[in-house]
Amino acid sequence: MVPKAPKAPNAPNAPNASITPLIRELLVQIGEDPGREGLLETPERVARAWGEIAGGYAQDPGQMVRGALFRAEGKEMIVVNDIDFYSMCEHHMLPFFGKAHVAYIPNDKIVGLSKIARVVEAYARRLQVQERMTAQIATCLMENLQPLGVAVVLHAQHLCMMMRGIQKQNSYAVTSEMLGAFKDRSKTRAEFLTLIGERP
Repeated sequence: MVPKAPKAPNAPNAPNASITPLIRELLVQIGEDPGREGLLETPERVARAWGEIAGGYAQDPGQMVRGALFRAEGKEMIVVNDIDFYSMCEHHMLPFFGKAHVAYIPNDKIVGLSKIARVVEAYARRLQVQERMTAQIATCLMENLQPLGVAVVLHAQHLCMMMRGIQKQNSYAVTSEMLGAFKDRSKTRAEFLTLIGERP
């Protein structure tokens, strides 16, 4: 069972007025003057930005999949490569970003390709850790599409490693989740890894 991210109370999906005074206070605490010209509208801008950044809390990825299923006879692997994503690390609330590679093997049903990208986006637009996000995407597709197998690989760079702490600029993290046929069959797994440019 994949651990679910905690639900954000009053998760913003539009400008949230209650965030504005918090950002104003943050500016004061880091030594800035929220009354200076360049920062006058910053709290409102940040509130609007978080409405987008945390918009995934208001979305149901499973319903996205269930609402776009089609009958199919084929059982060959379907791969969606290089899905860009941007997320926020829950440990430091700094961005991590990269590409997702998602594959599944149909079992009577396929899902609209854009919905796979939307599932990635819905989980990315929450406070996250890359490992959990990888598992959530795979589990969502496995449970709602019920394919023969699902594979997900994420490549990401983390600003919490690049602009603070260890400050390693060229490092990136790779996480994977293999379910069903991808977990049980090494040949299937190797085919997927080859298609996305990874060494099996």
